[in-house]
Amino acid sequence: MANAGKDRISTPWGKWRLYPASICAMLSVSAAVGPFGPYGGEHTMPASTPKRKSSKGAERSNLELIPTPSGLDMIDRAIIGLLQIDGRRAYGAIAEEVGLSEAAVRRRIQRLKDSGVMQIVAITDPQLLGYGREALVGIRVHGDVRTVADQVAAIDEANYVVMTAGSFDIIAEVIAVDDAALVHLLNDSIRSIPGVTEVETFLYLKLAKQTYAWGTK
Repeated sequence: MANAGKDRISTPWGKWRLYPASICAMLSVSAAVGPFGPYGGEHTMPASTPKRKSSKGAERSNLELIPTPSGLDMIDRAIIGLLQIDGRRAYGAIAEEVGLSEAAVRRRIQRLKDSGVMQIVAITDPQLLGYGREALVGIRVHGDVRTVADQVAAIDEANYVVMTAGSFDIIAEVIAVDDAALVHLLNDSIRSIPGVTEVETFLYLKLAKQTYAWGTK
C-alpha cells in the first residue's frame, strides 16, 4: 500500500499529515514533553558561566578595594612611587600603569597634594645655586623645645628641622653662601633664640647620597 508504514498525526503547522513511523515516534515524544518541559512550565535555560576576569583586571580590582591604616590604598602608593622616580610623568602614562582613567589619576594626585601626603617640586643642588656651605646643626634647649623648633624653622636658611631624642633636642639642616654667612646664621639667628643653650655644627664635606625615591609601605 502507498501509505504502508506511515501514521497520521496532528501538528501545529497543519491538519492531519502522513509521516513514517520513526518520525511519528519522535514527534510523539516531543508532544508529550511539550515545548516548555515535561511539566508545562517555563523552560529555564542553563545559566551561562560568567567570564573569568583577566589577571590584570583582578589586580586592578584589588588595587581599588584594599584599604590601609594610613588612608592610602595601593593605587595611591603606586602613583606616589611613579612620581618619586619621575615627578614630571604625564597623567596618561601614570593612568596606563595603575589601570585608571587619566581624570581619576589627576584627582588622586590633587588629593594627595592637598592632604600634604606629597609635594611635587624641583630638587636642586645648593652648591650649584651658589650656596657654598651646607651643615647639620645640633641644638640643645632649656625649656619648651617646641617653641625653639618653631623659631628655627622660621629661618629661611634652615631647610630641615626636627625635634629628636638623644644628645640634641633639635637637629636642623642649613645652607649658607660662604663661611661668613654661616657664622652670621649660627651666631645671630640660632644662638640668639631664647632657650638655646648649646649649638654644635657638622659641616658637610661631600654628599655621598641623597634620594627621594624610597617608595611606600
